[in-house]
Amino acid sequence: MLCVVINGENLEMFDRPNPKPGPTGVVVTVHSFGINNADLMQRRGLYPAPPGWPEDVPGMELAGVVSSVGHEVHEPLVGRRVCALVGGGAQATLCAVPFEHLIFVPDHISWEEAGGFAESFTTAFDALVLQADLQPGERVLVSGAAGGVGTAAVQIAHVIGAHVIAVTRTNEHHQKLRKLGADETIVSDDVTSLEPVDVVLELLGATNLEKAQRVLAPFARVIVIGVGSGSKVELDLLNVMAKRVVITGSTLRARSRKEKADVIARVNETLVPWWDEGKLRVPSAGRFNFEDINRAYNFFAKPGKFGKVIVSIRE
Repeated sequence: MLCVVINGENLEMFDRPNPKPGPTGVVVTVHSFGINNADLMQRRGLYPAPPGWPEDVPGMELAGVVSSVGHEVHEPLVGRRVCALVGGGAQATLCAVPFEHLIFVPDHISWEEAGGFAESFTTAFDALVLQADLQPGERVLVSGAAGGVGTAAVQIAHVIGAHVIAVTRTNEHHQKLRKLGADETIVSDDVTSLEPVDVVLELLGATNLEKAQRVLAPFARVIVIGVGSGSKVELDLLNVMAKRVVITGSTLRARSRKEKADVIARVNETLVPWWDEGKLRVPSAGRFNFEDINRAYNFFAKPGKFGKVIVSIRE
């Protein structure tokens, strides 16, 4: 197989032996994949892959066709269109995936869109639904709303029936966010002027959370899944106590196989039908070919994008 390999902080293409599925795994012939912040961090040596995943081949999500299965996999999976969230190794022409981590891609969805679905939508769904228990009619504040997870979260919250407040650094993406389902769009400096919110999905970290803590409703839930603007913030604990606020955080990459399988099962049950019906989509910030991987990473590293950066592998 051909794969992207981290060499220092450089990315190079290498041929490596084809992966085997393992008894309860599958091998996916990859058609596309998304680039994520974790890939940039791994390239810099700051976010190593979990044990059992390739140490020097980045990539946390992919889309493609199941080409082989392990001898303990009894479901008819060969030939199925799938996407998947993996611990690493997605940026290759072939990738081994646990069979229970597959997300089934509707027939009408393009490979480019499918390549950017798994990481963003699974992360947003896990945080908003499985952890925050977001309910119809509640007010949810999504920071970093223009990014991959942010655009996914806005759509999921909208379909649930929540009142969605999308926060961005600048005004340039407000109209696009409203088309995805945001009821309000504001820049981060205006967070403290909001009416109380029931859920905060914190994708930026300290800078935004310092403001958001001032507009929490009683029994609010704060889910921290990104710290790009800093990981340390001063909290008003009297406010937390008085309003009985719950603050938690999450990552998906290092969870156990079963924990990930449980989340993926819920994604297949809940999100895939919405995706099939056109209620969810993957906005594209930029699309690149596999041979242009360094250019794709450089583009991803720039600020001001809206949606996902997708890389396609030509057949």
